[in-house]
Amino acid sequence: MIKFQPLLKQTIWGGDKIIPFKHLDSHLEQVGESWEISGVKDNETVISNGEYAGMKLNDLVAELKEKLVGKENYKRFGNVFPLLIKFIDARKQLSIQVHPDNDTAHRLGYPMGKTEMWYIMPSDPDAKLRSGLKKKITPEEYKEMVANDTITDAIAEYPVKEGDCFFLPAGRIHSIGAGCFLAEIQQTSDVTFRIYDFKRKDKNGNYRQLHVKEAAESIDYTVHDDYRQHYDKKANAPMVLVESKFFTTTLYNLTEPMDLDYSDLDSFVILIGVGGEGVVTDSEGNQTTLNAGETILVPATEKGLRVEGTVKFLESYV
Repeated sequence: MIKFQPLLKQTIWGGDKIIPFKHLDSHLEQVGESWEISGVKDNETVISNGEYAGMKLNDLVAELKEKLVGKENYKRFGNVFPLLIKFIDARKQLSIQVHPDNDTAHRLGYPMGKTEMWYIMPSDPDAKLRSGLKKKITPEEYKEMVANDTITDAIAEYPVKEGDCFFLPAGRIHSIGAGCFLAEIQQTSDVTFRIYDFKRKDKNGNYRQLHVKEAAESIDYTVHDDYRQHYDKKANAPMVLVESKFFTTTLYNLTEPMDLDYSDLDSFVILIGVGGEGVVTDSEGNQTTLNAGETILVPATEKGLRVEGTVKFLESYV
């Protein structure tokens, strides 16, 4: 079971929730993101425990290959780890943005598109986010609405609370709102097309770059009635949040021990602590903590785990 040194990202919209949530000895301010597990070029996380301590994630993939990620995953992704895991704390509104799918990303010169999901952790009482179009617009109307500052009128907005979940397939226009604190699971890609930034300026007095043209090529203009993920909340049983070709994510809220069986799974597994405290034991008797703010990578060779404690966590694999 592998843990990593988090990559803390200071942002103009970052807040003060991540450092105490992860119990870090740090005085950094405006930490907007903690990259928990990352194989993104120039932003790879470094292993913090065990025999591979000090090694970068993609170097470990190259060494262990299918033993780490699974046979089919290694064929599909090679030496790049396929998922990026983050905690995000937005003190201020993020920009309106969209991510391309793989085909569009390749056409525009990027290695991979980005499909992602959000699981909301304890957030501010008035926290909101935007996800998906709420009315039909054309690409031409989209450009006009960006130009005249009305694009937010076309996007569905949701008040959010702990336990809410949103799936954001590539092409879905979205924005994390002020007060949101969440876990994000996504493809290993850092390509984001910023559509609208509320006329904000950076610390140097400059507007941040927008990518209106690229975004227009990436947006899925389909309108849906509801963009939330709906699931039955229950203790001590798996709650499937998202099933996609990019990842499957399940929520567990445990008050009693549970055995997780991976004997038929040809994939690594990631466990993300989002609440409480727990202990994980592998099939060889090795133990590690799984507390709120901790993330564990379980190699594909592991056939089962036992989780004990009063702990809430996400389980994700490809």
